[in-house]
Amino acid sequence: MTASEPRLEGTPLIAPSSTDHPLYEKVVEACRTVFDPEIPVNIFDLGLVYTVAIDEEGAVRIVMTLTAPGCPVAGEMPGWVADAVGAVPGVKQVDVEMTFEPQWGMDMMSDEARLELGFM
Repeated sequence: MTASEPRLEGTPLIAPSSTDHPLYEKVVEACRTVFDPEIPVNIFDLGLVYTVAIDEEGAVRIVMTLTAPGCPVAGEMPGWVADAVGAVPGVKQVDVEMTFEPQWGMDMMSDEARLELGFM
């Protein structure tokens, strides 16, 4: 779907992840090695990774966002994620797509992230 296409009613804002794929947990752990430089919590627990889709060939598509559209590392973050995930044995290709829909909110953080940042 492109930005110009209208969203069909009932279409989820965040596509489901391939949680049953054997590489899923390893890809998530790789995402947890990437940090937003301004927040001492990894991008996965911050809730910045919306979708981890893995096909049968080992190609990984990650849809993620940033805490704010004007984030100073917006141009670098996809490369950091691609490098981390690309190093996982069995991953053949990584495509990182940035989105700002839905907009990130603090409610997307894991309980661990909330605790780390003093929100619990």
